[in-house]
Amino acid sequence: MRRCAWATSALSIAYHDREWGVPVHDDRVLFEFITLEGAQAGLSWETILRKRDAYRAAFAGFDPAKVARFTAVRRARLMRDPGIVRNRLKIDSTVTNAAALLAVQRDCGSFDRFLWDIAGRRPRDNRVKPGSRLPASTPESDALSRELKRRGFRFVGTTICYAFMQAVGIVNDHATDCFRYRICLKG
Repeated sequence: MRRCAWATSALSIAYHDREWGVPVHDDRVLFEFITLEGAQAGLSWETILRKRDAYRAAFAGFDPAKVARFTAVRRARLMRDPGIVRNRLKIDSTVTNAAALLAVQRDCGSFDRFLWDIAGRRPRDNRVKPGSRLPASTPESDALSRELKRRGFRFVGTTICYAFMQAVGIVNDHATDCFRYRICLKG
């Protein structure tokens, strides 16, 4: 069975085979991914995957309404949590992003609708050839980054946005010979 070349460890293979590139339409899961992609900045995705369960516990199961209410005391407690990336800016941005996501829900009906309207309502098929290098960003991730920042999100630079778009299936960057390529096209 062929996979994308980056899926090499047991953890990354499980993530690749079950989640990466699958179109997501659940606001809580979208919030989880935008948070984890921001936390990953400067680190490996493998590190974040290992910490994922701790993130779910630390950030109230990624319930944006609960996270938006995190106090300074709760944030300080998170700075002592060895299960997550203890970076004050990343922790604060998660709380800020939860509030921004709630505002998007009020404005657009859901974060899902907002994202997928930008994406044209269906995954973009990039037809990645086996062994090709994936871009770090695209004009689409530039535009998403600008719009998220305009709406008050933080830790959403264009590279983070492109990784987010890949993770939640807005773009299909599975190699064309990967067994997940066609599955993720269908959603």
